[in-house]
Amino acid sequence: MARTVDPIRDRQRRAALEKAAYFALYERGFAGVTLADIAAHAGVSRGTLVYHFGSRSGLLGAVMRRFTRTIALSTRRALRQAAGPGEQLRAYVEHQFYSVESTRRFYTVSLDFLAAATRDPELMAVQRDFLRETLEVDRQLARLGGEKGVGRRARQLRALVEGLSVRFLADPEPDLAAYRADCLAGLQAILGTAPDERCSFGPVP
Repeated sequence: MARTVDPIRDRQRRAALEKAAYFALYERGFAGVTLADIAAHAGVSRGTLVYHFGSRSGLLGAVMRRFTRTIALSTRRALRQAAGPGEQLRAYVEHQFYSVESTRRFYTVSLDFLAAATRDPELMAVQRDFLRETLEVDRQLARLGGEKGVGRRARQLRALVEGLSVRFLADPEPDLAAYRADCLAGLQAILGTAPDERCSFGPVP
């Protein structure tokens, strides 16, 4: 008798496995993590991972798709809900530097994945999907500086975030409020907007 699959439970299971793989990636590194490591982290058999994702590359690609898409969608929603340009800038910055631990984790995994993708066309396709997702968010914010030159400003916004994220990872004791403030000041310079005291960042508890 054929196995009956509950699509909702199946999606939930995949999501849980992808989350476990994400944390295993952070702890072990892309080059070092194995399906056995991820299976142990998730509390399942290696065969379960193969059933859901086919291969190590398929699983790790799914992990990056899920987490990058989640961040892009969350940022886009926050920008839509923000009341005015000042709050939009603040929402954008907070989604790039969410908390010390989550920021360190995400950018560590992202940079590790990018390095692996330069030698793997399948993973590079995932990376390019991520760039398209973030470009749409960056273009949305870049329009605060006017319609002319939106693409150029969007690329500059992304370069600012990525540059600060590398420094964040190298910083032994990153001050989240300081990185948010530096990101905000850079955004305002790129967009040509005046500083707004209502969207400044104080100490983060």
